[in-house]
Formats: sequence, C-alpha cells, structure tokens
Amino acid sequence: MSTDAVLRELLVRQLDHWLPAALHRSRRATLALASAGRDTGDAEEALRVVAEFADRLRGRRLTVLVLAAGGAELPARLGTVAAALPADVAVHVVPGHPDRLPVALKAAGAAGAPLLTVVDGGDPDPAVVAAAASGRPAELLLVTAPGRPLRPALTAAGFPLVTEVELVPADGAPARLLGYATGSDRSLEALKDALWAVDEYAGVRYRDPADPAGRLLDITLEPDPGPLRRELLAELTRSGPGTVTELRRFAATSTVYRAADANRALASLLASGAVTRQPEHGRLGGDVLITASAAAAG
Repeated sequence: MSTDAVLRELLVRQLDHWLPAALHRSRRATLALASAGRDTGDAEEALRVVAEFADRLRGRRLTVLVLAAGGAELPARLGTVAAALPADVAVHVVPGHPDRLPVALKAAGAAGAPLLTVVDGGDPDPAVVAAAASGRPAELLLVTAPGRPLRPALTAAGFPLVTEVELVPADGAPARLLGYATGSDRSLEALKDALWAVDEYAGVRYRDPADPAGRLLDITLEPDPGPLRRELLAELTRSGPGTVTELRRFAATSTVYRAADANRALASLLASGAVTRQPEHGRLGGDVLITASAAAAG
C-alpha cells in the first residue's frame, strides 16, 4: 500500500464526516478535488462516497469539481460513477493544474456555503489557498512534498485550526506532507481520528514536523506517546503553565496527535514527576493547571 492509498482512505473517512454535516447545514455545498498529476482515483472514490448519501441529497445541491491533467479520457473515467449519482449532484471536470481552482470555484458559486477542497501536488499557492478558504465553513486538505511548513500559508488564508503530518513510506519512496485546515474543532478531531485509524499495514509511517528528532511513528489506534510527552514538556517550558484544555488544543493543532492523546501523555509526565498539577488531586479535567517541574525545565 502506498501513500496514495493512505491519502485516499483519509479522504474517504473525512468525506464521510463532512458531507452529512454540510448537507444538514446548507442547501448547497461544494467538493473540489484538484490534482497536479493525472490519477483520478481519488475523484472516483469520492463520487462513490457521495452516492452513498443519495437519500440525504434530496432538496440539496452538491457540486463536485474535479481538476486534473488529462484529455478526453478524464470525463470518461468518471462518467460511469457519475451516472449513478442523483440529479442533485453536478459533476464538473476541468482539465488543468490546481492553479485553476480559484476560477473554477468562483464559476461554481462555491463561496459562502460549505466547501471541502482537496489539493494534491504543487506548492501551496496563496491564491489557491485563499479560494479554498472562501467556503462557509471551509476545509482544506493539501498534499505536497516536504521541505517547508504549510502552516504559515494556511493560517494566513484565515484558517484558525491547522495541523500537519508527513507520510513516510517504508520502501524508501518519497515522503509526502499533508496539511489540514479548518475552522471546526469537530472536523479537526475527525481528521485526527482518521489519521490513526487507517490501515496499519499500509507500509507507511508518520513523522511529526514539530518533532525536532523526526521520529517515525507507526499507525495505530494508540500511538506511542513518547514524542508527545517531549513536545508537551517543551511547550510548558517555553510558554509556562497551561491548563489541560490548552494542552489538548496544542496536541491537536501543533502535533500529529489527537487531543485525547494529551491526557495519556500528561498522566505519564505526572507519574514521572516531570510536571506538577494544581489542584494536586482529583480528575485530570480541563481546568487543571499543569506546570513543568524545575528539574524538567532545567
């Protein structure tokens, strides 16, 4: 299994979360899939997911934009799947590079309604990211080559919640960097849950761009908390005491981990004496204040 297959599974899982919420929220929504390559596998799989929600599409309008390099075979490859979709779904195939996304989204009237954009390949062009942020609400999955962080570009476009993760194949193939941006805590939580729920035998491991040591993490429902312990301790040393709620948010947005993983890591840090808590006893609730111990800070 390649990084392509892992990313496709992530797309399916996120679409399963996004589509029902978008259809409940608004009478119209847009799904935009843009690829710098020729493979339309993601688009075909996405259309199959859309077909599963046919009963919820009545009275709603879903526009699916597919931008990818290719000729006449591109619409033909998607035509069979698209033919099974209800009339409430409009599929538009636009041959070309992701840099055409701003024009395509404007023509589709995507602004001001739920918008999920997936861009695979190419640099995080500011115009493309800004166009993806025009939805209300907007979500963006951006895949590119590692080398520079995606967070600055996604944050500058107005996305309040951003996370990043590198996908590293075990066979030595090039790694890929996935950035996800949203304004919804629930959507961020769904993406993080999906990250750790994909096929653990995929031959792909994760690397946290925030981890200075660049340790590789196996895909598992209960990931190794070691790197998160170190990152939480570094954050406490750098920024001072923080509540459990603040540290859960840090884990969700600044690391590859989920908010729930922060509780396990904090319990381990407390047991080792690396941090202290106030109050000293009771449940490790959101308002409990966590402080790095003097020895750990030193």
